[in-house]
Amino acid sequence: MDFRILGAVSAEREGRAVALDGSKQRSVLAALLLAHGKVMTDERLTTLLWGWDPPATSTNQLYTYASRLRTRMGPGIVLERTGPGYRLDIGDAALDWEAFRELAQAGGADLREGRYADAERRLASALSLWNGPALTGVTEHLAQAEVPRLEEARLSAVEQHAEAALALGRHTETVTGLTREVALHPGSERLRALLMTALHRCGRQADALATYTQGRRYLADELGIDPGPALRALHEQILTGELSPVPAPRPGHGAAARPEPAPQPPPEPENPPRANGSGASRTARAAPSTPGAPAAGGGWPGMPPALLPAAPYDFVGRVGEVRELLEALGERRDVVITGTPGTGKSALALHAAERCRDTFPQGQLYADLRTEDGPRRPVEVLGWFLRALGVPPGRLPVSLEERVQLYRTLSNGRRMLIVLDNATDDAQVRPLLPGGGASRTVVTGVHAQLASLEGTCLLRLGPLEPAEAVRLLATVAGTARIGQEAEAVARIAEFCDRLPLALRIAAARIATRPQGSATRFAARLESAERRLDELRLGSLDVGSRLRHALNGLPSPAVGAFLALAAAAPPLLTALDAASVLGTGTEDAEDLLEQLVDGHLLEGGGVDGSGRPRYHFPSLIRLFGRHQGAAVRTAA
Repeated sequence: MDFRILGAVSAEREGRAVALDGSKQRSVLAALLLAHGKVMTDERLTTLLWGWDPPATSTNQLYTYASRLRTRMGPGIVLERTGPGYRLDIGDAALDWEAFRELAQAGGADLREGRYADAERRLASALSLWNGPALTGVTEHLAQAEVPRLEEARLSAVEQHAEAALALGRHTETVTGLTREVALHPGSERLRALLMTALHRCGRQADALATYTQGRRYLADELGIDPGPALRALHEQILTGELSPVPAPRPGHGAAARPEPAPQPPPEPENPPRANGSGASRTARAAPSTPGAPAAGGGWPGMPPALLPAAPYDFVGRVGEVRELLEALGERRDVVITGTPGTGKSALALHAAERCRDTFPQGQLYADLRTEDGPRRPVEVLGWFLRALGVPPGRLPVSLEERVQLYRTLSNGRRMLIVLDNATDDAQVRPLLPGGGASRTVVTGVHAQLASLEGTCLLRLGPLEPAEAVRLLATVAGTARIGQEAEAVARIAEFCDRLPLALRIAAARIATRPQGSATRFAARLESAERRLDELRLGSLDVGSRLRHALNGLPSPAVGAFLALAAAAPPLLTALDAASVLGTGTEDAEDLLEQLVDGHLLEGGGVDGSGRPRYHFPSLIRLFGRHQGAAVRTAA
């Protein structure tokens, strides 16, 4: 099993992504991984998830996150409750942070011993493990607590790698990367010294001197200090022509190839001076540039942001919708995908995004806009996006308005794809739309009001076609398990309303039961009373998705949904609804349209008098009856 935190927090088992539900579950996993097998107390985990003002249900929620993680870890991974907290033992599984540390330490040792080729190779391998800003997708509380030390380790490796490369005469190759790093960390005298040396050896003395001047001005304006003595001495050597050029690189590896090393950057003071001193401290090194100018060309140094989760490998059907979506993006239009909960909106968005990655070479951003506690705040999502675009955590603006302005500035002119999953309404989405016309956005959500977003192509998903539904069942469960039970498979598809979520759950339940068969499971689904209970497996739950949609409706519409699910005829008009609800026909029609907009009711043509007709899909009607019974029991 592979765990990754140097970029988006993720886990893979046998090459397949492990499902992680939202920022808080990712934060629990990341915090436990960073604890290196030690117990992480409930109190500490709660603070990293919710800060100093956790909800009253935080203990129960924490238990749920840990329980779900435990069910998804592979063999050899132990997540156990120990005393006042949790402990994670990953055994022989790989963690990119540990691999990075080992390579960086070995590379540093090679550098100190003069084995420059070995040092350059190991440090380059260490840096290649970074796939964007560390801990992408976690809560801001965890990011603020842990990202600075991870970033400090990365910067140290960048500096050592540049020193080894310069010692090998690879000054031309290092200029671009060092320019970006200095733009991100203008207070780092060590990075600036390395860049000045590389520019000088490329014959760009004027640029080297300008780099020093820019650094001196930054230190004076932002920190009230002058450059340290080592940086001043290097400036003087370049100014007078005393800095000798590096010899050409020699063939060979390891200790056999030892060109002249690069001039040593400023030493780290044991007692860093204060802001009114004459030198720059280690803290000053990490001070970022003005927000909005993270790097030449923008973005994380050397790589575009890539936050998209893995697309479902077993995606089935939706040929027309995929074509329409890709055509809209090619025509520079944004796309909104709506539909009943469980129709596969997210799967369609990710499948299409994977197919058009090359069309958006400057990055892909992704955010799930729904949490277990309700809609995710745009200010939190913008924090993720800005970090992915190269803004250090310490320089993130506080207010929503400032984050929006900076995000639009950084995204202006970029060809990026932004996927906003499970959006609640247009107000949640608008701050997350990029600046300029080169980027495109795909939004998924239940509510039809998302169609109010300007210039969008609206895709409304319904059930799969019968043949597609059967193919999805066979793909997930395996043809060998259900290939001889065609009639039972067709019945299962109809019991599931041919919704991809319900079909996946059904197929997985058949596949995970040693004696499972399609015929036996179809018999279990035949009972309307227990059907929704059968369509639940781990974090996949048809009822839970419908509950999210119901909670997003105003109270009058919720009451109408429960009453109509319990007592309305299979096909109903506004007149029928008015009779059940005890309202006027116009008021009843308004409530019906709200349910249609929330995808908890479907249009069904018109009756003989030309009045619109409506109907409940079977699973939604069952859900409504269960919810109504629960409300009556509680009352």
